[in-house]
Amino acid sequence: MEKTDIKSVVRERYAQAALNVSTGAKASCCGGSRDKGQSCDPITSNLYEAGQTSELPEAAVLASLGCGNPTALAELKPGEVVLDLGSGGGIDVLLSAKRVGPTGKAYGLDMTDEMLALANENKRKAGAQNVEFLKGEIEHIPLPDNSVDVIISNCVINLAADKDRVLREAFRVLKPGGRFAVSDVVTRGAVPSEIRDSMLLWVGCIAGALEENDYRAKLAAAGFQNIDIEPTRIYRVEDAKGFLEDKGIDLRVVGPQVDGKFMSAFIRGTKPAAEPAAAEAKAGRTCCA
Repeated sequence: MEKTDIKSVVRERYAQAALNVSTGAKASCCGGSRDKGQSCDPITSNLYEAGQTSELPEAAVLASLGCGNPTALAELKPGEVVLDLGSGGGIDVLLSAKRVGPTGKAYGLDMTDEMLALANENKRKAGAQNVEFLKGEIEHIPLPDNSVDVIISNCVINLAADKDRVLREAFRVLKPGGRFAVSDVVTRGAVPSEIRDSMLLWVGCIAGALEENDYRAKLAAAGFQNIDIEPTRIYRVEDAKGFLEDKGIDLRVVGPQVDGKFMSAFIRGTKPAAEPAAAEAKAGRTCCA
C-alpha cells in the first residue's frame, strides 16, 4: 500500500472510532465498534488498572486503541514535558498530565479532527490545565528542537508508513538526555509474508509492525542510545483463531509458523546527553580550540 493510502485509511478508521465513542460504544481497533466495556481482546484489553482510569472521562477510556500502557512504564517525573504521538482520545495524555503535575506539561499529537475534538472534550471534562492537543502528523511534529523530555506513544508508530522519519522527528524534538518510551507491536523472527499480513491485520488493523531487530536498527540510525525492547504481551495463534479462520487460513498449518511471533512491547531509547561536537567543545578538544 502506498504511504498516502496508508495515511488515508488510518485517518478514516480513527475518525470512525471517535464517532463510535460519541454513541457510547467502545472504539475498536479492528473497525466498527464494540459494546461498551469490550475490546479487541487480547490486544487492547486490561491495559490500565481501574485506579488509573477511575477519574478520567469515560469517553477517554472508551476511545483507547492502544496495545500497552506507556505512562506506567515511562517513569514520568514532576515538571517534565511529555509528548504522546498519535494521542487519539487522550487517555495517555491525561494520565501523563497527572504524573508530571502542574509544573509539567503533556502534549498530544493527532492528525484526525474527530479524535482531536474528542480529546479536547475529555480535557475539558477532566479539568486538565497542563494539557495541549496539537493537530499534525507524527512524521512532522509541530514542536521545536530539544523541547520535550519524554516521548510516549501507544501502538501508533507501527501504523506509520515512514517509520524512519517518525523516529528522526522524535529524536529532534527530544531534549539532550530525553527519553523515548513507547508501546508498539513488533514481530520476532521470520514469518511467511501472506501469514504475516493477515496476522498484522488482526493485531493492528493495517499495521506494518517491524521485526524487533529492525526496530533496534532504525532507532540506532536515528541517533538513539540505550535501546531496549521488552515484550509486554505475546499473542498466541489461538488469540486470533476466529480472525484467521475468517480469512480462510488453516490454523493447523500456520500455527507453528506464527505462534508467539507477534507481541506488544515496551520500546525504550535515549537521546545522548550532548551532541558529540558539543561534548568535544566543552572539553576543549575541538580542532579550533
